Amino acid sequence: MKFLVASLIALSTVSAVSIIPGDNTGYVEGVSRYIWMPDGNEVPHLVDLRAPVNATLLETRRTWRSRNGNDNQYWLYTRENRENYQLLWNGDLNSVRNSYYDPNRPTKVIAHGWNNAGTSDINLYVKNAFLDVEDCNVIVVDWNVLSASDYVTAVEGVPSVGRYLGNFLIWLFDNVGGSYDQLHLVGHSLGAHVVGAAGRQIGGRARRVTGLDPAGPLWLTSKDAINRDSGVLVEAIHTDGGVLGIYERVGHIDFYPNGGINPQPGCLISTCSHSRSYYLFAASIRYNHFIGRQCSSMFQVYWNQCSGSNLNMGNADLTKTGYGMYRVDTDSIWPF
Repeated sequence: MKFLVASLIALSTVSAVSIIPGDNTGYVEGVSRYIWMPDGNEVPHLVDLRAPVNATLLETRRTWRSRNGNDNQYWLYTRENRENYQLLWNGDLNSVRNSYYDPNRPTKVIAHGWNNAGTSDINLYVKNAFLDVEDCNVIVVDWNVLSASDYVTAVEGVPSVGRYLGNFLIWLFDNVGGSYDQLHLVGHSLGAHVVGAAGRQIGGRARRVTGLDPAGPLWLTSKDAINRDSGVLVEAIHTDGGVLGIYERVGHIDFYPNGGINPQPGCLISTCSHSRSYYLFAASIRYNHFIGRQCSSMFQVYWNQCSGSNLNMGNADLTKTGYGMYRVDTDSIWPF
């Protein structure tokens, strides 16, 4: 423990990283080397943004892809199997035909972020919210083999994870059925860039794509980040902008709860604010109660001076339309 504290103090001196787990107060976008990031249980981990890429892991996965073409796991949940997923395999028609997948239902796809897995909170909250309000297929993308690696290596592999998700959806809809007009892709942090890449792989045909505080570190100038080409309507919910999340606009609609930055109400540290995005989204699916006010500048977003038209943040509405940036004010506890 003494060694850990001494190491953190040394790191703080060199790169202004706080010794308080989860506190990214000293982080400077594009400059700082170290940052705290949460895992699937919201436990902060110190990340080195200049760590070398694990080329061996990426190369091993490339070889596996060339043999199998199914580097992700796809967990299907429906109202018939809310608690126990059914595994869908890319290229295996029987795995789909023997499941509760129904091509006539809307399909929701959820992708987790770094150091998360299929069992992480984002999947639990968002999956249950979707199934509570709608009879639909929910597919959780478990890409934990890569997401459990160091952050820099995971970033390097995200575009390929997304492309293979896109290829899986093309195969699924072409062979079993499904409608892109009823497809909603949702991703948190690195998962936002996963679904962004998947959306572009299917030609931008997904009716909705929602990025929940899309990961910021190492993504600011990346052509592989989630963008407006990822779907018919691309929406982002920014809750830790400029730190763990991208603050700049990435979608057709960009929502900035409480200004889009840390601390979010009820949070004291950056990692909490970053995770708040998927709790807000799950609440919006259930209650559709967050009303955004359109803003004409980031100045208005920050200082809460927006006076434009209203638009609901999040929700499960596949007919949703809109454009621009919106500020939303929320409470500190569920359902916010």
